[in-house]
Amino acid sequence: MAAAQPRLPAGAAMVRRLARGCWSAFWDYETPKVIVVRNRRLGFVHRMVQLLILLYFVWYVFIVQKSYQDSETGPESSIITKVKGITISEHKVWDVEEYVKPPEGGSVVSIITRIEVTPSQTLGTCPESKKVHSSTCHSDDDCIAGQLDMQGNGIRTGHCVPYYHGDSKTCEVSAWCPVEDGTSDNHFLGKMAPNFTILIKNNIHYPKFKFSKGNIASQKIDYLKHCTFDQDSDPYCPIFKLGFIVEQAGENFTELAHKGGVIGVIINWDCDLDLPESECNPKYSFRRLDPKYDPASSGYNFRFAKYYKINGTTTSRTLIKAYGIRIDVIVHGQAGKFSLIPTIINLATALTSIGVGSFLCDWILLTFMNKNKLYSHKKFDKVRTPRHTSTSWPVTLALVLGQVPPPPSHYSQDQPPTPPSGGGLTLGEGAELPLAVQPPRPCSISALTEQVVDTLDQHVGQRLPVPEPSQQDPTSTDPKGLAQL
Repeated sequence: MAAAQPRLPAGAAMVRRLARGCWSAFWDYETPKVIVVRNRRLGFVHRMVQLLILLYFVWYVFIVQKSYQDSETGPESSIITKVKGITISEHKVWDVEEYVKPPEGGSVVSIITRIEVTPSQTLGTCPESKKVHSSTCHSDDDCIAGQLDMQGNGIRTGHCVPYYHGDSKTCEVSAWCPVEDGTSDNHFLGKMAPNFTILIKNNIHYPKFKFSKGNIASQKIDYLKHCTFDQDSDPYCPIFKLGFIVEQAGENFTELAHKGGVIGVIINWDCDLDLPESECNPKYSFRRLDPKYDPASSGYNFRFAKYYKINGTTTSRTLIKAYGIRIDVIVHGQAGKFSLIPTIINLATALTSIGVGSFLCDWILLTFMNKNKLYSHKKFDKVRTPRHTSTSWPVTLALVLGQVPPPPSHYSQDQPPTPPSGGGLTLGEGAELPLAVQPPRPCSISALTEQVVDTLDQHVGQRLPVPEPSQQDPTSTDPKGLAQL
């Protein structure tokens, strides 16, 4: 006789069956239960929500936002500016070299429109400006020698001297004399400044798409000598008059020229690279950048000096406080081109969002409808496992695993357990499950639930036949004849 094969432990056999069930359940397909509710109002709400979601994705997401494209923001940019023009003041003609700072041109350029000149300053001692805090005095005791005020013009000598004009006195300082507000002259350069021309040369590059373009069209060599910017006729002639820039920013030129200010020239490169290159054009906008209505910080001015030497030694200088219009050129934009990945992502989002309509209608159906309890009963299956006195979980586990659990320990070997009163399942020695019970696949959660429910419904739902009461003598059970009353 062949040697008997060793039996696997119960735990190992259970693990093997679980593994087989998992592998089998892996290839199953599960589909949700669908309930059709014939209600026009609810159906109208459902379709309207779906229509709104569909319009949102088709019109806004895909058409307006162009979410089917891969995009890049902030192009690489280079800016070159050049100012041309001549103006005059009361006693002088001014050219570009004098009123443009910095002279080399860049993304920021300042055009001087008014100056306050303090000529022939030399190193020495002179009265301090009245604008400096605690500079006024009545005697030398009010001035401390060696004191330095960071808002002033020099170091105090300790003397109280008459001011440049008037009867007041201020502390004497060692500085470039006379100080600025003592003998300064005012020159207005804004008479012809509106006709100054500014060339703004801009080139951009989108490295992700390897796309480059400039704001000057490929025309003849002398094209820029005879053109000025016009959005309709000459969009690729970036030569702007200063008066045009100030006007487009909504400012008064004379007022701005006296106090100074900052104007931003914004160049926007929004390009759809799915279209021809000719459709990618710069768009210009203009606005004031400094706080116009804040008296503490409105306006724009700066100082610089011109020094004079005699025999290699600096002897004097001319101090200039300049008010002007500063032009800041700002470039931004966004380029987009069709890409499969964002298209798939947004399509999946759109299809998923359509399910919001079903969620909303389910909430209305189960909350506000008159027959919400009936709908809830049809939509949700409520399953209650039968209650066993002592072995409820072994029975359930046995049904899941397709086996009969061992008899409880408190039963005697001579007396098998009696079946529960509420079911037709007999468990004990020699007990067998009915043929209708199939071994379940334990790895799929839904499959486990369904098989447990089906098995319990088949066994628990089939009640044991209740024997009819035997015909007994009524006199034996009712000796006093109460049943006949």
